[in-house]
Amino acid sequence: MKAVAVFPSSKQVKIIDHPEPSISSATDVKLRMIDVGVCGTDKEIVSFQYGTPPQGSEYLVIGHESLGEVVQTGPGVKTLKKGDLVVMMVRRPCDHPQCVACRVGRQDFCYTGDFTERGIKGRHGFMTEYVVDDEKYMNLVPGNLRDVAVLVEPLTIAQKAIEQLWQVQARLPWACPAEAGKPAQFCHNAVVLGAGPVGLLGAMALGVQGFKTYVYSRTPPPNPRADLCSAIGAQYISSDETSVDEMARKVGRIDLVYEAVGASSLAFDVMRVLGTNGVFIFTGVPGRKAPIEVDTDLLMRDFVLKNQVIYGTVNAGKQAFLEAISDLEEYRRRWPDAVKRLITGRFRIDQAIDLLTGRVGGIKNVVSLQ
Repeated sequence: MKAVAVFPSSKQVKIIDHPEPSISSATDVKLRMIDVGVCGTDKEIVSFQYGTPPQGSEYLVIGHESLGEVVQTGPGVKTLKKGDLVVMMVRRPCDHPQCVACRVGRQDFCYTGDFTERGIKGRHGFMTEYVVDDEKYMNLVPGNLRDVAVLVEPLTIAQKAIEQLWQVQARLPWACPAEAGKPAQFCHNAVVLGAGPVGLLGAMALGVQGFKTYVYSRTPPPNPRADLCSAIGAQYISSDETSVDEMARKVGRIDLVYEAVGASSLAFDVMRVLGTNGVFIFTGVPGRKAPIEVDTDLLMRDFVLKNQVIYGTVNAGKQAFLEAISDLEEYRRRWPDAVKRLITGRFRIDQAIDLLTGRVGGIKNVVSLQ
């Protein structure tokens, strides 16, 4: 079967003939892949910044944002049947007995670093015609989400981040006051850094959670990303036109920064204007660049005197996938056109290499294998 693979040792990206997998255990499920999203991680892998083939293989089949259709199930499968649509989890647990996170199914918090990830580290990914994996790593998707379900995996980043946000902010009085008989009012301001898929999905998630949301991104409006922000009730601010300090004055107290751009210089500049009791969430991984100057005394002083919290989040557990599926249905109900516009291009597998290595525009591009 066809697959898109990267060969790190020879620095090649090819469409290859990859062996079709078969069911080998009672709880295995075989999927026909429908959609595979392309993200910055995939582009970094095909530029050989990282990406590790499975042991004994010279290549890695890439792709980790997925939607598949069940074509066959093992005799022990209880929750899925032929024809069901599923989104796959990405990370698989390490095998160390002492890793308490992996032993309870929270490999997204793996202590040892010896986890594997489909399409990224040590396991083949989803940009191929068929995939087999265990039922427990698959999440059922309703049929009405078929055209946008490939967005579930990037949405899990925001789901996990917001879950931790509410846990962190339980440390202080933070709930918005509510008056009986009156609609809820915004009382927290959130700034999203970056208007890519992760940023825009994060803006949707924060809006549903009751934040007045601003998206701070480079390109001046009018542009499709700014239009999409307007459609979901977020305010778009161009970093080319508005300095960090000017942005902070427009927003007022910044209670939350959701970083989704992977640019450390911008992130640490914005960290200066994070408000009292505020939370800064990192989701991006910057590439290797020259060091930047940071006023560490100022940041440390603010962390202490303003009771601030900074944390990073990566990958997601089962619950985040289930919540992302549920919330994507809600976004579809609220903003049907905006959700649809997140996916700006669909490409055949024989176009995938140009998509991965070129400069194709748009918000979210997808390789469709159906």
